[in-house]
Amino acid sequence: MEDVPNLSSSITNTINPSDAPLVWDANATGPFRLYLGNEKENLDCRFYEEKYPAFESLVMVNVRNVADMGAYVSLLEYNNIEGMIPLSELSRRRIRSINKLIRVGRNEVVTVLRVDHEKGYIDLSKRRVSPEDVIACEDRFNKAKAVHGVLRHLAERKNLYLEELYVRIGWPLYRKYGHAYDAFKLAMQEGVGEIGKDEDPFRDFAIPEDIRNDLKLYIRRRLAPQPIKIRADIEVSCFTYEGIDAIQEALFAGMACGGVVGDDSNSNNTAIKIKLIAPPIYVLSTMTLEKEVGIALLNTAIDTIQKNIIAKGGKLDVKMAAKAVSIKEETELQAMMDRLAMENEEVDGDAPEE
Repeated sequence: MEDVPNLSSSITNTINPSDAPLVWDANATGPFRLYLGNEKENLDCRFYEEKYPAFESLVMVNVRNVADMGAYVSLLEYNNIEGMIPLSELSRRRIRSINKLIRVGRNEVVTVLRVDHEKGYIDLSKRRVSPEDVIACEDRFNKAKAVHGVLRHLAERKNLYLEELYVRIGWPLYRKYGHAYDAFKLAMQEGVGEIGKDEDPFRDFAIPEDIRNDLKLYIRRRLAPQPIKIRADIEVSCFTYEGIDAIQEALFAGMACGGVVGDDSNSNNTAIKIKLIAPPIYVLSTMTLEKEVGIALLNTAIDTIQKNIIAKGGKLDVKMAAKAVSIKEETELQAMMDRLAMENEEVDGDAPEE
């Protein structure tokens, strides 16, 4: 028999993964089992404990095929099991072109109409979903996807069964906290588990210490808050004697608001940057971990600029209110600024003759 690599004593090895049962005891206290080789199917698992979605629940699907009868989709939260959206459930309006309503490869939020547990048939509806439903489902899906990413990464690195991680860690957290993501965020807080601090969400789990530590490490790496860019576009003009000096003074007053929102003296020192697009249009921006705080900060800066410029006889108009911007929007802004810069450069034909 070939030598088996030296493994941690907290894990046992399984030579033939196909011999393993599909469901494990949720109260198991023994070591996690290990699979050998590159059996990627051991990394497949649904997000939630229920094998099928509940009637009238909202689910996220990916469109796989569009046919005359409707659209065939994969339920992303349920290990890509197949469902169907009948043609009559695609839209409330008369359908002129099905390809304009739904496209292959796109993710859609749908509601569950019928589930046949014996045959595995799932009928879905897109037309019965409201805009509020879409927002709620996308938020839940993104959180569940983040939890899935952490557990799958742990299973892949440790050669563990992903479903066993869900049975012994993920799904109990869903039951206790409503969503495992909330438990993961709690585990990221400093001092969790210490006296007087919040409880450690993994405290009561019978899992090896090395797996517990790796899990917390992956949570901190993958769920750490990322800075968000907040941007606002304003038009500032002043045609009095002070002119450009008044504009500069007002803009500097706005930049000085960095880190101050309302009367909160404990605010972080968040810098505000102001760039000129083309006179008299200016862009205000800041980076923050909290979207609402960043928006409030730029609004405070805009109010300050407006008060200062009005006092000098000028005016300010908000062209785009403060909001979080995407990479695409920032790329488009940079492209526009580069184009304007090139237009302002002197061309060779404008050079004076010698």
